Amino acid sequence: MAGGRKALLFWLVGVFGYAVAVFQRQTLGVSGLDAAERFGLGAAGLSVLAMLQLLVYAGMQIPVGILVDRFGSKRMLLAGALIMGLGQLVFALSTGALGAVAARVLVGCGDAMSFISVIRMINLSFPSHRNPLMVQLTGLLGAIGGIAAAVPLITALHRYGWTPTFLGAAGLCALALIVVLLGLREGRPDGAGEARGVRAAWAEPGTRLGMWTHAATQSSGAAFLLLWGYPFLVKEQELSPQAAGGLITALTVLSLAYNPLFGWLAGRFPTRRSWMVLAIVASTATAWTVVLLWPGPAPGWLLIAHMVVLAANGPGSVIGFDYARTFNPAARIGVATGIVNGGGFLVTVTLLGLIGIGLDVHGDFRLALAAQYPIWAIAIWQLLRYRARARRRHARGSAATLKPYRPIEPA
Repeated sequence: MAGGRKALLFWLVGVFGYAVAVFQRQTLGVSGLDAAERFGLGAAGLSVLAMLQLLVYAGMQIPVGILVDRFGSKRMLLAGALIMGLGQLVFALSTGALGAVAARVLVGCGDAMSFISVIRMINLSFPSHRNPLMVQLTGLLGAIGGIAAAVPLITALHRYGWTPTFLGAAGLCALALIVVLLGLREGRPDGAGEARGVRAAWAEPGTRLGMWTHAATQSSGAAFLLLWGYPFLVKEQELSPQAAGGLITALTVLSLAYNPLFGWLAGRFPTRRSWMVLAIVASTATAWTVVLLWPGPAPGWLLIAHMVVLAANGPGSVIGFDYARTFNPAARIGVATGIVNGGGFLVTVTLLGLIGIGLDVHGDFRLALAAQYPIWAIAIWQLLRYRARARRRHARGSAATLKPYRPIEPA
């Protein structure tokens, strides 16, 4: 029976592997100042590290989508845990920029194999009406990794130092590998992920609607969590490292409340998903405008309110994967999910780089963070464009898998 106890158990095992991946992904963001000192990097160099990690992550999405459709989720989760563990081992022992680059490339590569694998498990194991909620719950539980990568990691760095902390991170990958190896079972994959599946998924306007949904909602919150939030709070807002870590943790915890809410809304009102996305982007842009225009450091209440708004970014971006599912057949779910995830992270990489360049050119966090506004404008334009195309295509009766949804207008 779809969605039975075994499916739930295997999903939880997969989610544990994904939570470990989220932890590894965000370790650079909260250790950025220490990394800059250890490897002798400026703002641009630190940005390059984060960009390389995310570029590898984004660039691997379509290949991983093909591989997960062909070889299954378990093998890809195992490979991801092994590669991330090697990356963190290198990061722990390196003292030069070259080693740091190699480490973050490995972490990005392994991280790329986690989320798509769990999404494929959900799409093949649970009824379609439960998919939006299950995907959001995956994000919710995976966010525990982000919580562990904030205050606990900062505390470990200050108490034990660089090498023991990142050796511990590598050990967490080893634990994930053992849990997935022993706890996950799945049927034989059908080997459907082929090049023509990539072309067909890309040709579907609903896939690109999902990609731009992911980009529009994710980029600001991801750039904040993955690299620039902690330095912004410490240097620009004059918070202590512990207070900055606390706010980042609060952001991650607050996002947990949005996950089930957005999952329920997307499943209950599928024809209003794009309006949810537009509301998230509008509120994020408004919150950043207030913080960036505030004279001097923002008061505590405003920074907390800012975290409340930014917390919606990650859960909001997951709506993009729901578009991938509803507009593509099961045989190419991995590929379509890879396009959505990879495209969204490419936009995040672009934003990370623009902020880093801005800081090195003029050293002003407020001006550098203004790079978000053209990103939002382009993403929203593309979202509206592909929403119209998806609606027209659906009206002609050519959308792939919208049968579970009523009324039929999809976006």
